[in-house]
Amino acid sequence: MVLRKLMESLENILLSMNNTMKEFHSIVLLLEKTLHDGRQLVKGGSVQATPKHLQQRIGIKPCLADCLDGLSHVYEMHQSEYLLKSSIVSALPVLALKPSGSDLGALQQLLVDQPNIPREEVQLIYDIVFAEEIC
Repeated sequence: MVLRKLMESLENILLSMNNTMKEFHSIVLLLEKTLHDGRQLVKGGSVQATPKHLQQRIGIKPCLADCLDGLSHVYEMHQSEYLLKSSIVSALPVLALKPSGSDLGALQQLLVDQPNIPREEVQLIYDIVFAEEIC
């Protein structure tokens, strides 16, 4: 009876983790699409953007290059985080059936240390992109 409840609980936890990973993956895909679309707009606009255009600023607004670089950096951080968490979550069912203290401890630490996306770096990117709104 106790073992069955533990297994049901484990199954619910794994299902919840998989659902969370699906949501996180959709965010990564959205960031990827936004970055791709932004680059396409710069390349395929009615006026071809030169490197000078990409660096041009209007007042305190960021230049296009800063916006694209920031978006690229945020996407790469989220993509890396997703790949790390996805590999951990996919290994959990096997480890749950053959637990070792050190393996479970290491996995727990990786999952607790979430996200591994440096908040300060993301805030710095937002500060550059949304400088006009902050002032």
